[in-house]
Amino acid sequence: MPECPTCHQTVDAKALNCPYCRTPLKAFGHPGIPLHRATGSESLCETCTYHADDTCNYPQRPDARECTMYQNLAETQQQEMMRHSLANRSGFNLVSVQKWIQRNPLVAILLALVLVSLLLAQ
Repeated sequence: MPECPTCHQTVDAKALNCPYCRTPLKAFGHPGIPLHRATGSESLCETCTYHADDTCNYPQRPDARECTMYQNLAETQQQEMMRHSLANRSGFNLVSVQKWIQRNPLVAILLALVLVSLLLAQ
């Protein structure tokens, strides 16, 4: 179970507010979206993926202490590195094949038709 960032009491994962100190745990008007809060003196923006790639349009940027869209930059980079290492280990890179199909849909359809007709001809 998650913990309240203010009073550190264990709370229900679906709780909108902490039952002990009434701290909002979910975004106002969006009860399914968690509300991320900064701990310490630095803002969330300093470690956010959206701030780093300059796609954030949050009005409190770059000093946001609370945010619903926060993504930890270190975690995102770690996930990307793991995905690349898995892709490099296997000889068959599924991601690059998917990108090629997206760029060349007509050629992919023609190749699929040729493959199906060859399978049916045997």
